[in-house]
Amino acid sequence: MNLVLLNRPIFWIGQHYVSILGLIAGSALFIAGLAIARIWQTEWIRRLLSRVKLDTNLIAVFTTILSLASLVFFTVSAVNAAGIPLQWDAPLPGIKLSLLNVLLLILMLLAVFWISSRTKRFLFTRILANSGLNRSLQYALSQIISNIVLIIGIVLVLENAGINLGALAVFAGAVGVGVGVGLQGIASNFISGLVILAERPISIGDRVEVGKVTGQVERIRARCTIIRTNDNISMIVPNSKFINDPVTNWTYGDPRVRFRVPVGVAYGSDLEKVTEALIAAGREHPAALVDPPVSVFLEKFGDNSIDFQLVVWSSEMSYRPSRFRSDLNFAIARKFKEAGIEIPYPQRDVYIRSGSLQVEAAAHEQRS
Repeated sequence: MNLVLLNRPIFWIGQHYVSILGLIAGSALFIAGLAIARIWQTEWIRRLLSRVKLDTNLIAVFTTILSLASLVFFTVSAVNAAGIPLQWDAPLPGIKLSLLNVLLLILMLLAVFWISSRTKRFLFTRILANSGLNRSLQYALSQIISNIVLIIGIVLVLENAGINLGALAVFAGAVGVGVGVGLQGIASNFISGLVILAERPISIGDRVEVGKVTGQVERIRARCTIIRTNDNISMIVPNSKFINDPVTNWTYGDPRVRFRVPVGVAYGSDLEKVTEALIAAGREHPAALVDPPVSVFLEKFGDNSIDFQLVVWSSEMSYRPSRFRSDLNFAIARKFKEAGIEIPYPQRDVYIRSGSLQVEAAAHEQRS
C-alpha cells in the first residue's frame, strides 16, 4: 500500500508524470552528482593528477571539466529516475550530437590537451635538452610545437565528432569582429607572446624591469609572462607590455652588470686614502668581478663634500641589486672608519653683514 502511494503521480510534465519515489530517486542522484563534482575539485585529486606529470593549469582544466561532466551525467540520470526520459543517444535540439557524443567529445578534447602538454614537456626535457640550443630557445620551440599539436588535435576531434568546420565560417567571422572590438587586448597579448618566443628579447631566468615590475622571468605563456620579484611575489604581466613599453633586461646577451655607488667625503680628506679604501671595499665582496676591475671616479666638488663614485662589476648580483649595493655601503663605512675618513654632514656658512652677536656672553651664560 505504501509503495502504491509512493508511485502515485504528484505532477505531470508533458506526457510523463513524476511520483514521490521518482522525485526521491532523482534528488538522491542529483545530490550524488554534486558530491562527486566537489570530489573532483579536492586537493588530493590534484596531487594524484600531478603524479601523471600534468601541468598545473591543465590539472585545473581537467578537474573543472570532469566536475561539470559528472554534474551533467548525474543530472540527466536524476531526470530519468524521476520519470522524465532523456535518452543518451538522442540528438539534442538544434544540433546533431547526443549527450553521449558530447561527453565523448569532452573526453577526446581532454586527451588532446594532455597530449599537447606531454609533447611540450617531452621535447623540453628529453629531445631538445641535449641539442646544444639555448635553454630559452628550447622552451620556445617546445611551446610552439605544443600549440601546433593542440590546434591539429582539436580540428581532428571536431571533424571526427561530425562537426563540419566549414559551417563555422560564420562563427569565425563573428569571432573576428569580436577580436577587433572586445578581444583585441587578448589577441594583442597572444601575438606579442609569439613575437617574444620568436625574437627572444626576454628569456626564462632573465632579470627584467618593465613598468614598475622588477624580477626574474619564470614562465612565458601565450597571453602573459610570469615574473617573480625579490619579495617572492609572482607578477603576471601581459605580453604586450614587453613589445610596446621600454624593457630593461639586466642579463640580455652579457650577464655582467656595472653597479655605481655614490659616496661623499669631507673636505680636507686624503684623496689617495679615500680611493684606496673604496677600491678595497669593492674588491672584498665575493661577487665582485676581477675583470673589469673595481674603479673609482671623483665626480665633483659638492657644496658639503667631495663626491666620489665606486664602480663594481658583477655577473650574479644583478638578481639582488639592492643587497649588493647595501653590502658595498657597509664595506665602505667600515673602510672609512678604519682609515679615519669622515663622511660629512650638510654644512652652511653664515655671514653677518651688520650688527653684532653676543657669542661670548651666551657661552658664559650657558656654562653658568
